[in-house]
Amino acid sequence: MTVQYAPRAIADLQIIGERSRRVFGSAVAETLETLIRASIIRIAVHPKSAPRLPERPQVRFVPLRRYPFKIFYTIGADVVTILHIRHTSRRPWAGDDD
Repeated sequence: MTVQYAPRAIADLQIIGERSRRVFGSAVAETLETLIRASIIRIAVHPKSAPRLPERPQVRFVPLRRYPFKIFYTIGADVVTILHIRHTSRRPWAGDDD
């Protein structure tokens, strides 16, 4: 499937990259970015393998391994849309604007 990114997801990626470089250094930031890319490739190949959000069943999520983030996405006819990438220390995301 084709992958597209919602504006919020693009902003999330920029913020995650900047903060991880500033706080943890380039090596950790590059590892995190590689893991996010690999997870999104897996989502594109197996989009229905992830659980759904109970509050919004059209939204699925994948937790990253080794890092405290979840990737939220929807599945269309031929496209997966990455909606949001959220740190797990924040309150659970139910698809609201936070």
